[in-house]
Amino acid sequence: MEVRAVAAALVALSSAMLLSCTSDKDREQALSNNKNFGLTSTSEILLTSEAGDKMSVMPNQSFTTERANGIQVVIQPDITKQTITGIGTSFTESAAFVLAHLPPEKRLEVMNNLYGESGANFSLTRTPIGSTDFSVEGKLGYAEVEGDAALEHFTIAPDSDGFSKAKYPGIQDESFDVLPMIKEAKSIKAKQDDGTLNIIASAWTAPPWMKDINTWFIKGSEENDWEGTGGSLKPEYESTYADYLVKYLEHYKEAGVDIWGLTPVNEPHGNSGNWESMHFTAETQNTFIKEFLGPALKESAFNDTRLLIYDQNRDHLEHWTDVILGDPDTAPYVYGSAVHWYSSTVDVYEKVLEKVHNKFPDFAIIHTEGTIDDLGKPASKGILDPVKFQESGWFDNDEFWWNENATDWAYTATWAPNPENHPIYTPVHRYARDIIVSLNHWMNGWVDWNAVLDAKGGPNHAGNFCGAPIMIDTETGYVYYTPIYDVLAQFSRTIRPGDKAVKTDTLLGALEQDDLHASSTVNESGLLSVQLLNTTKKPIQFDLVIGAQSALITLPANALQTVRVQL
Repeated sequence: MEVRAVAAALVALSSAMLLSCTSDKDREQALSNNKNFGLTSTSEILLTSEAGDKMSVMPNQSFTTERANGIQVVIQPDITKQTITGIGTSFTESAAFVLAHLPPEKRLEVMNNLYGESGANFSLTRTPIGSTDFSVEGKLGYAEVEGDAALEHFTIAPDSDGFSKAKYPGIQDESFDVLPMIKEAKSIKAKQDDGTLNIIASAWTAPPWMKDINTWFIKGSEENDWEGTGGSLKPEYESTYADYLVKYLEHYKEAGVDIWGLTPVNEPHGNSGNWESMHFTAETQNTFIKEFLGPALKESAFNDTRLLIYDQNRDHLEHWTDVILGDPDTAPYVYGSAVHWYSSTVDVYEKVLEKVHNKFPDFAIIHTEGTIDDLGKPASKGILDPVKFQESGWFDNDEFWWNENATDWAYTATWAPNPENHPIYTPVHRYARDIIVSLNHWMNGWVDWNAVLDAKGGPNHAGNFCGAPIMIDTETGYVYYTPIYDVLAQFSRTIRPGDKAVKTDTLLGALEQDDLHASSTVNESGLLSVQLLNTTKKPIQFDLVIGAQSALITLPANALQTVRVQL
């Protein structure tokens, strides 16, 4: 008994020392919270796992007042943080094109699985303004008449033109396109008590004639020393481009679609000219918002449209917020910042998120894009491991998504900055880790990229194929719901708009730092949802500690678990 007591004390001590991502004050507060919430049992436990569980309902567990030891997940329900805007995925022309290959009734089934209450019930989404790499043919905009500064010929018709069977023989519904896709999602939501569908719109570029390169993009080549570009706005068209964005809001409103949020441009650092883009620096975007876009929105019927700055990788977020949110003349026009995850396959950049929140606590941070990128792409020069660089076997194969099989653009690249940030990774872990850790560090919402793609990860006119929650063989009509769909659906159904993040800490004991991740949210009815990720191949047993009570929980191997508790 004495040996056991000493061992237990040592475990408790080591666990306290490993309370993750907290200060000494936070650690002391978490461990000394003795409020009794009168809990008897968990309310629901959901499991998605490599073993084949897909939001499976697991047996509930009882709470006790016995002191917890060892591995612990410590929840402090009285310490609430940011309000959640939602979890979801994106509308793109490529997604609509793939869905148009299904008979309407089969397509509606897929759409219900994305947006219906019995499906993923996604609540936060994104859609492009004009074309992207995930446009079927690219080079698509709404102001095609060169020099039309008054935008008299502006039209969103390209978003609802559909796809011709004569050109694309597999098409089943020629009228389906990105705008009809959005409308179909809205019609699904309209039949539900919770009909939230917050849409963020992002332009990849202004029309070519507004830019200094007078074209959509210039690819890298020997002639330009491999320095491709998307170009920048001509000064004389800054006001016109602001009007272009407002026109988009107007025309979508007339079409029956309200846009919740707006970013001035996607990825202002550009993409080396590989597809549609347009460059801003933090300083030039600040001027554009302050002098043109901000006033244009304020003077329009869309003053309540939420303007998000930046819209690129997290590692440079702090500089952009310092410049734009730090400008007292610009900040009143801005709702928050949009970020992506492509600067690392493993780092969530939680320190950056914390620093930005601490400097600018009144502004939201929303993840607007993340995906399994460069899927199956052959290795270029300078890749040290070309075999693993080019993925294979992802379609209709859950094992691919639950294990270390994915790489990104910088994997083993001799020319990449910080290649150590781009190791081979497990797709499910990347998604779940990013969402859980982000919620612990002030992220308000999280949006995936394409909702649906074909079996190859396209179509993509730039050859930048990617993964998606749902992938469809357009020749056979077979619909594959990847494990990414299951994971995002579990998050979305248990983290809803209006919920608040709750202070959550982990005492890891002998576990490695990446073995176990946890976050939690609470809704207005006091229903607490604890999200748990086990990245290991063994079950993890831990105490879920809420105030003076705890419940012994087993988190199966390689799994996402949601434990819900009614407070």
